[in-house]
Amino acid sequence: MSQAAAFPDVIRKIERVAPDVVARAAKYPSSILADVAGRRGALSGRIAPLAPSMRMAGPAITVEVRPGDNLMIHAAMAVAKSGDVIVVDGKGDLSSALMGEIMSHQCVALGIVGVVIDGAVRDSEAIRELGFPMFAAGLNPNGPTKFVPGRLNHPISLGGVCVSPGDLVVADADGVTVIEREKAEALLPLAEAKVAAETKRIAQIKSREALAPAWLNGALRAAGVIKEGETL
Repeated sequence: MSQAAAFPDVIRKIERVAPDVVARAAKYPSSILADVAGRRGALSGRIAPLAPSMRMAGPAITVEVRPGDNLMIHAAMAVAKSGDVIVVDGKGDLSSALMGEIMSHQCVALGIVGVVIDGAVRDSEAIRELGFPMFAAGLNPNGPTKFVPGRLNHPISLGGVCVSPGDLVVADADGVTVIEREKAEALLPLAEAKVAAETKRIAQIKSREALAPAWLNGALRAAGVIKEGETL
């Protein structure tokens, strides 16, 4: 029996966001997806890529660990499928690294497309050279322990966002956005329209056709900054 097969089905068999939805979502910046999701779903900015060029998109494999222990991350790697993103609630602890170069190489070999950790990692230069998308709250050369139980493929909270197994994770230089699996596909047309609107706005600025946004005076009136009938 394989290592993955030994885990209960409730842990191994999660419902993931569809591969075609992941492929379509990967075309959009994390900021666009956060905007069309109601300006929510973006993790705290302290969880950042080790290099600005790192980006990824995929369904979440969720992990909860005790601070400084990475046993359950190894378990997650054992059950993950190619294309998955491992998302770890490390409790924001920066006293020791939860992953490093060896585990990153293992993820690449397994087809795992990236990792998000609310905690520390190490071997940052080697991970950058490998090009493996690693998003973490910080760095620490200390290694972890490997004997404290935790949770796998259970709803977790990190960076101010609740993440469920199978949710869509999109990350780039700006950070990480998580979209609920059930809502992901419906948001893609909104993302396409948002990109088109922003492209048009940038063209208007470059041509000097409209150097101020059309909504500005109305928003200022609504906020009481200027009176009705007044404009900037």
